[in-house]
Amino acid sequence: MTVHPQPQTGPRREPVFGGPEVEATPPPSPTAPVPPGVDGHATRPPEVLFASIVSSVRSVLFAGESTVSLAVGCFVAGGHLLVEDFPGLGKTTLAKALAYAFGLDFHRVQFTADLLPADITGAMVFDADRREPTFRPGPVFTNVLMADELNRASPRAQSALLEAMEERQVTVDGRSFPLPKPFMVVATQNPYDAAGTSPLPHGQRDRFLLRLSLGYPTRDDEDALVAGEDPAVLVSALTPALSHAELRGLMDAVAKVHVSPSARVYLLDLIRATRTHRSVSVGASPRAAMSVVRMARAMAVANGRNYVNPEDIQAVAGPALAHRLLLHPGTEFAEGGAESVVAELVHLVPVTLGDGASAYRAP
Repeated sequence: MTVHPQPQTGPRREPVFGGPEVEATPPPSPTAPVPPGVDGHATRPPEVLFASIVSSVRSVLFAGESTVSLAVGCFVAGGHLLVEDFPGLGKTTLAKALAYAFGLDFHRVQFTADLLPADITGAMVFDADRREPTFRPGPVFTNVLMADELNRASPRAQSALLEAMEERQVTVDGRSFPLPKPFMVVATQNPYDAAGTSPLPHGQRDRFLLRLSLGYPTRDDEDALVAGEDPAVLVSALTPALSHAELRGLMDAVAKVHVSPSARVYLLDLIRATRTHRSVSVGASPRAAMSVVRMARAMAVANGRNYVNPEDIQAVAGPALAHRLLLHPGTEFAEGGAESVVAELVHLVPVTLGDGASAYRAP
């Protein structure tokens, strides 16, 4: 038995950095002037590239700059993003804007109770012309996959994403198929008390580099939203903010950011403090520590540095750690939840200088 890509009748695009060619929803054709560097001219500095992506996303999404910066940092750090909020606050707009600002392919899957794993990964189908089984790729074969309302699906369907998120591949009938590069999952979920939802397992939440909430816009932003053009129209006209070569360079720059021994000491003190906190039953894992490092590197690049400082770690600690902590029963509501635990530890754990002396505590 041989495996052939299923012939497609819709638009086709080559995956950005490689992987199987699949049907995808391409970003719209540019209608605005292309920024320097996008058309093959001199590459811009990493911090300029980062700022241009943040600006592009914020042009169609009413969200705080820090929130959008974290979402962009999650992507360039090679991670996956979990957005938890109520319906109608811009989660889909954020996912599409990220894909289009990066100039990448985008697929969206609406998770429902009857969704099957094959609906996500693809399946082997019988090709009548070739008279043999043929693999038909599912929507996971893209650069940016939006898993909308992830916590409405069954655990079986949710688990179909685990291999894709961790290994960047899917296995069907004993055969492994690599996903395009880069690959990012932007999963959304409604609060746990919404009808028809169930909490994600702890091990699945741990696969997400960050968890963010968009929150309600300010009154002025909401007025501009009501008075302005439909965000769906605006995001469909969004043009790439950088070239594919610049994206590769930006991701390489993030990976090469230096983390000094003193920064690692502070990070490990913070991580280990989560395991002994009075409200925490399961603290942050080694994977959580590595996630904080990856995000801190992205924030360092955003601020024009090639090294991590304590402020980078403090800025990402909440979004990178809170969703990984399990609290003792009752403390989640009595003490403000995991976010307040992380905020408390950021305030209490002292920052250590290179010589081992305690420098200061977070304000």
